[in-house]
Amino acid sequence: EEVIVPAVSGTLNVLKACSELRVKRAVVASSVAAAAVKPQWPDGKVMDEESWSDKEYCRITEEWYCLSKTMAEANALEYGQKHGLDVITVCPSLVIGPMLQPNVNASSLFLITILKGICKSVEDRIHHIVDARDLADALLLTYEKPEASGRYICSSHAIKAHDLVEMLKNMPLEESLADSVDFYKEAGYLEN
Repeated sequence: EEVIVPAVSGTLNVLKACSELRVKRAVVASSVAAAAVKPQWPDGKVMDEESWSDKEYCRITEEWYCLSKTMAEANALEYGQKHGLDVITVCPSLVIGPMLQPNVNASSLFLITILKGICKSVEDRIHHIVDARDLADALLLTYEKPEASGRYICSSHAIKAHDLVEMLKNMPLEESLADSVDFYKEAGYLEN
């Protein structure tokens, strides 16, 4: 109720407002969480824009964020088809970089917990990362390009957790990580 209802109804409310105002195109920021939670994914097959998270599996495993993003995105695309609104979705992976909002989001919390040593261990799996500024460019591009349609995954870097931790240990970091760390410090998120 706390996660799914606001995501689904909030997205549809915005799209309804777009229809009332005769907006021609709406770009919805979704999440790779709407594409990647699929337990029976074949080995070696690359996930792409055709991949959708398994809603029933998300319910069983109580992956409410993933379920909310999957449902909100699917409903948005369906709404667009039914009501003649050109809806495009962008599904970013783990977003890092400077934040505009004052509250910590899930992606930033991932880095903050590593930086503060809150996690005693992190599974050494591959994390797909995108810089917030690259995501902003992708959202703008899908809005401006007439040929854009459907759904896009937005991710620019793949890194194993171990390598990410090593990179954090060996400051200075690459631009995206450095800017994230600076922002977290300035905002006071790294204080005890």
